[in-house]
Formats: sequence, structure tokens, C-alpha cells
Amino acid sequence: MNDFALLLLRTVSSAIMLFAHGLPKLNRLLAGEITFADPLGIGITFSLVLAVFSEFFCSVLIIAGLFTRVSLIPLIITMFVAGFVHHSADPFAQKEKALLFLLIFVFLFITGPGRYSLSRIIKIKSSNRVVKFLSE
Repeated sequence: MNDFALLLLRTVSSAIMLFAHGLPKLNRLLAGEITFADPLGIGITFSLVLAVFSEFFCSVLIIAGLFTRVSLIPLIITMFVAGFVHHSADPFAQKEKALLFLLIFVFLFITGPGRYSLSRIIKIKSSNRVVKFLSE
């Protein structure tokens, strides 16, 4: 049941991120509507591109269970920045969603994708423990 619970948590949380946040940002980027926050001072366009990469493309990989831990790193960073930098002066209700996603993504990073994932089918052969850990 633990592996099924990980599958459910991984797919549902990433699908919500993908369709509620990543896809609208991707559509804005493709339409040339570059209106976005720049909490790190790296430029509005680059901030939007990074958010699209993590919220759309990394979410797709996490749903599939392919390179899950590596794909979680950009999402963890994005949710950390959203919760603690972009919404730093906002009331807790504004930060809550980003912090919940952050907690879920950190949990999935620690546990890995579970048995029901493509990474279990596609094994990366390595004797390096870090590479093995991140390839799940």
C-alpha cells in the first residue's frame, strides 16, 4: 500500500502543479505575455522560463516516475522561492499553497517515486550511490 500511496501522491500533486500552474505559465510564455514576478532579480523572462521548466516539464517527469528525484529539485526550489521570497511579506494564507507543495515535494524527494514508476523499469547502472539515489 505504501507504493500505491506514493503513486497517488506523486501523480495527483504533480498533475495539479502541471495543469493549474505549469500549463497556464507555458501558454503565457508561448503567447509572449511575459508578465511574471522577478523575486531573485534574474529578469522577468528568465524567471518565467524557470517556473515553466519546473512546473510543467518536471511535473511531467514526476508523473511518469522518471528521474523523479532530479525533477523534484527544481520544483522544491521554485516552491521555496514562492513561499519564502515572493510571498514573504504576504499573510500565511497566500504562502500556504506553495508551502504545502514544498512539503509534498521534499517528502517525495526523500522517499523516491515508489515501485510504480518508469524508473523501476529503466534501471541506470552505476556503482555511485548518489547517482543511484538521484536516478530514481
